Amino acid sequence: MAAASVVNDRRAGAPAWLVGCLAVGANDSVARGIGPGRMLLALVMIALGLRGLVFGDFAGVWQRIPIAHLPAQGFFIYLTALVELATGIGILLPRLAKVSAGTMSVFALLWMVLLKFPAILYAPSMEAVWLGAGEIAVILAGAWTVFATLANPDGRFLAGRNGIRNARLLFVLALPTIGLSHYFYADITAGFVPAWLPWRHGWAYLTGAGSLATAIGLLFALWPRLAATLEAAMLGVITVLVWLPPLLVQPHDSGAWSAFLMSSAIAAGAAAVADSYRGIGWTTRGLHP
Repeated sequence: MAAASVVNDRRAGAPAWLVGCLAVGANDSVARGIGPGRMLLALVMIALGLRGLVFGDFAGVWQRIPIAHLPAQGFFIYLTALVELATGIGILLPRLAKVSAGTMSVFALLWMVLLKFPAILYAPSMEAVWLGAGEIAVILAGAWTVFATLANPDGRFLAGRNGIRNARLLFVLALPTIGLSHYFYADITAGFVPAWLPWRHGWAYLTGAGSLATAIGLLFALWPRLAATLEAAMLGVITVLVWLPPLLVQPHDSGAWSAFLMSSAIAAGAAAVADSYRGIGWTTRGLHP
């Protein structure tokens, strides 16, 4: 009986330990102010909204509606743009930040479930469809983190320490879809690497490994603040190197703006999650900062 009890305690202890790892530094007072991640997420969402209003369309494949002839398509295009614009502005305003972050989170959740999950159900063995959902999940994780930071600190699932922990878990689950895509589609990924960089396949593999390493770092609380910040920085560098040059060449092209801003939004989501670790040190490991 004693041996069985020890085994059961250990089994129960592992999930609790992982929960603790994901909650390190969550809801620390230092992380409640406007950090660089929230600022970046706000600016990108504002830019996405303005892009939609100016061009009058959705943001390319990231917002592709799986309905050939969507009724009232124009209405949904401008509604989407206005939600992006309003929530982006709102999370910067103290009185509106919480409700705006909550609205942004619901918007990103609907975006992921309605536009990305059908592809997963149709072709679950294709990594690309998981990548599409994973990219939007990173944005959702960032918005959720902002909301949880501002909401009731004793929330059970969505808000406070628990909400931040759960948003981080979503981020951890999303990152492998991004990292593994660099291996499943190595040739395509290498093709995006600027021609002036040597070892293009190497960069594809290295950046994919970076996302996988970040997921491990956050899950097991191994330098989580450093890992999340480096992931956000890496995604930002990728955005600048891969998607900014085509935009500079074709500044009036809707597709170029969509690619640049969506990549920026994914980097911003990662940065918002990284903000939640501002209350711990850069080299903190384990459950005790």
